[in-house]
Amino acid sequence: MPEFIALIDYGAGNLRSVHNALLAAGAEGVSITDDAEAVRGADRIVLPGVGAFGACMAALSALPGMVEAIEEAALPRARPFLGICVGMQLMATRGEEQGGHDGLGWVLGTVRVIAPADRALKVPHMGWNDVIPRGAPPLLEPGEAYFLHGFALENADPETIYAHTDHGGPRVAAIGRGNLIGVQFHPEKSQRYGLAFLARFLAWKP
Repeated sequence: MPEFIALIDYGAGNLRSVHNALLAAGAEGVSITDDAEAVRGADRIVLPGVGAFGACMAALSALPGMVEAIEEAALPRARPFLGICVGMQLMATRGEEQGGHDGLGWVLGTVRVIAPADRALKVPHMGWNDVIPRGAPPLLEPGEAYFLHGFALENADPETIYAHTDHGGPRVAAIGRGNLIGVQFHPEKSQRYGLAFLARFLAWKP
């Protein structure tokens, strides 16, 4: 029987492309859902995200029981969890986009605007860039992925930083602990690299 993969619908703009990428990577039971009970019972959870930290956290919190369901499934039940782009950022303690907002608090750190010393560098950080794993984290391989973000995680616990990229200095490209992983890049836009990453997530048994 195929696993039930909950792709959380809270108005994130990249839902359909993430759904299609999961199917292309080999998933069978992917459901786009805004139902907390479905998420609570899921075998794997994917939290996508496009937009601003504050708006996304508010939209997620507005779904009845959703934050509690995600936390129950991902923490005590230890279901594999993947956060993508802003979905990764929401795993952090706090975000400063659109004012100051609390995140889920699963990984220490604050999401702040990218401010490179070289003002010639464009912000948002947009386009293909290297993913450089730190040590040998789960699921991640060196390669190129597609990024699109103007804010990045800072002051994270080094033990939770799985990979960096470089845009005017090192920027966090992936975080995680235990059964939780988040990526700043967009696997659904990262062609072979992204599909291979999603395939590893679908087979992951943390």
